[in-house]
Amino acid sequence: MSDVYHKLADHLDSLPAGYPRTESGVEIRILRHLFTEQEAVIATALSMSAEPVESIARRLEMKPEQLAPVLESMSRKGLIFRIRKKGSAPLYMAAQFVIGIWEYHVKDLTPELIRDFNQYVPHLIEYWKRQKTKQLRVIPVSKSIEARMTTMPYEEAETIIRSQSKIVVAPCICRKEHRMAGNGCDYPLEVCLTFGTGASYYEENGLGRSISRQEALEILQKGMDAGLVLQPGNSQKPLNICMCCGCCCQILKNLKKMDRPAELVCSSYHARVVPENCTACGLCAERCHMDAISVEDTAVVDLQRCIGCGVCVAGCQFDALALEAKPEQERWVPPDNVFETYLNIARERGLL
Repeated sequence: MSDVYHKLADHLDSLPAGYPRTESGVEIRILRHLFTEQEAVIATALSMSAEPVESIARRLEMKPEQLAPVLESMSRKGLIFRIRKKGSAPLYMAAQFVIGIWEYHVKDLTPELIRDFNQYVPHLIEYWKRQKTKQLRVIPVSKSIEARMTTMPYEEAETIIRSQSKIVVAPCICRKEHRMAGNGCDYPLEVCLTFGTGASYYEENGLGRSISRQEALEILQKGMDAGLVLQPGNSQKPLNICMCCGCCCQILKNLKKMDRPAELVCSSYHARVVPENCTACGLCAERCHMDAISVEDTAVVDLQRCIGCGVCVAGCQFDALALEAKPEQERWVPPDNVFETYLNIARERGLL
């Protein structure tokens, strides 16, 4: 069974979000840290379709009564995903590495896992650069949206939250792992919102706590006041909203190193300066997570770096910045649902 982890790596890479191989083999070290050999074998038999124990057992040539407790244990450990419906037996499906297995370990991170993940994540970012459809998108913070602007409901975080019946808040794994490594920041930690079946999974696994819509809106406001970037799942009915910073968020942190981050995010807006109002105070440059703003006689926005989050607009007390929509042909219209998102990603990767 010595090659079981390589088979699992290949299996994870066959899922839409991918799991690229490296010369260093760090991706195999990560899997050895997370999975036993038996768990690795079982994980390779799961797909992105939720199935009952009996179906998975047939593929593995195991007895359902032997497999059931192992699947439940693996789902509790954050290695696979579990769906429970009232009055029905649980269903199990594969979890992608990111977003998925990595985030499901927010409560049991180790220094070794953090080290290996930080070595590996640049490879993931390079991999994702090739895809038009990303797993997350950027939407503007509410204070940056002017009355004259036309926004869609899926571009408004408050509207997304008010449409949910089940919400769980969890710690941001990016800020947590950076704090554990001794290079964290002071941005709020408990700001990751999960909805629907994902929320139930998080709550059952002790990864977060269930909250009301009102508390979710209060947490959203706290994140926006702190100057965090809003990144919901890339569909019109997202299963999560992340509130991210450019110093810890593995996506933003690595995008910031690129020459043209604006080309690599799914966003419909960019900031512009109102020169006559600008005092060149520099606060917008300090708040920008992409280093997209410099200050000369007035603030200057580099549109190749601006991701349209609106954090700079919300922080300017002089109305010297505004958010405006990109040309219609450049605006991002997210897929209807998560299934369509991953279907698009799979097509773009040539998996379908």
